Amino acid sequence: MRHTLVYVIFFFVTLHANFICVIMIEILKYCVPALCVLLATWLVMHKFYKSEADKRLWELKRLSQKEISPLRMRAYERLSLLLERTTPEHLLIELNLGEMTILEVQQHLMRTIRLEYDHNLSQQVYVSDQVWDTIIAAREQMVAFINTMAQQMPPESTALDFAKVLITAYRSNGQTANDQAMQMLRTEARSLL
Repeated sequence: MRHTLVYVIFFFVTLHANFICVIMIEILKYCVPALCVLLATWLVMHKFYKSEADKRLWELKRLSQKEISPLRMRAYERLSLLLERTTPEHLLIELNLGEMTILEVQQHLMRTIRLEYDHNLSQQVYVSDQVWDTIIAAREQMVAFINTMAQQMPPESTALDFAKVLITAYRSNGQTANDQAMQMLRTEARSLL
């Protein structure tokens, strides 16, 4: 009787296990394809949304370029004027050298250079860091050049002598820092066109 009970229990457990396996197989028949469809749908939708986001980003960049490009071009124009105005020829052109000392001319030139750069300081937002650094280097080199030339002048020299020496020495330097900055500025501006 004991063996019979064990066989009956074994029979029901086996029957029950077979029944569970059949049910699991039936569930998997529907779930696996559904999961595949869900995964495929997710991949397609993800790719679609990413493509749409990229299109929107590209459109925003294109619209902002329409607005920023004119501002950048004006910045390049202003910075090229700045570089041109801070050459000795342009710095000295409006001075009444007959009534000034070398020290007064030197101070006036330093003040004019500082004011020109201060006036155009906001333009650095529209140019690359490399161009801006070159412009700053040109300013520093021009200031050092003027100070060096003023120190080398004999005590009996006039402001007119100082102006002549400045212009002559500047022209004889070959490619100056202002010229290099101007060239870099032109190259970057042309890349926008």
